[in-house]
Amino acid sequence: MIYLVEDDESIRELVIYALQTTGFQAKGCSCAAEFWEAMKNNMPSLVLLDIMLPDEDGLSILRKLRATPRTGKLPVIMLTARGTEYDKVLGLDSGADDYIPKPFGVMELVSRVKALLRRTEPYTKGGCRQVGPIAVDLDKHTVKVNGDLVTLTFKEFELLVYLMENEGLVLTRDQLLSQIWGYDFDGETRTVDVHIRTLRQKLGVASSYIETVRGVGYKMEEI
Repeated sequence: MIYLVEDDESIRELVIYALQTTGFQAKGCSCAAEFWEAMKNNMPSLVLLDIMLPDEDGLSILRKLRATPRTGKLPVIMLTARGTEYDKVLGLDSGADDYIPKPFGVMELVSRVKALLRRTEPYTKGGCRQVGPIAVDLDKHTVKVNGDLVTLTFKEFELLVYLMENEGLVLTRDQLLSQIWGYDFDGETRTVDVHIRTLRQKLGVASSYIETVRGVGYKMEEI
């Protein structure tokens, strides 16, 4: 089940129709109150969340979801007309897994939903990874820097693990977009840059282990 929280009826009906015709169960909520009521009865596999809502803004909803153990790992995609980089960073910092500004193509949205659901399936590889002071436990889905726990969104976690697994290799933005988000749309490589920025901020003193390769992409390497 996918929940869409969107007060614009025309957008809500269009997205719900697109999801249902591509094989998903989907439910539309016109406001936060309706969404919270639905959450009491059925836990969704993913939430599409608008920021500007009549009763409670989407960022507030997102923070509450992330602060609750039951919904802390629930995949969330922000859908909003607010498309500035600042708003994207704000949404990602609050725990969003992806961010799609309006207007958006319906097929692109469906592709991103499918990609995020694929990426949020439980890990099967297991084990641990470490580069410098950064230690990742794939089974427990935890990240530590110098022994201190670091809280990442699912996408940030995926990005970090992929960089660590390819230590020393330069990965292009297109490679990262395809591997982590599962799609390749023109002009969307900025999504990678925004996630790298928030990931570095959260890694703090270990941020320098992610190196920018000008004009190409990124790599992770022991300093």
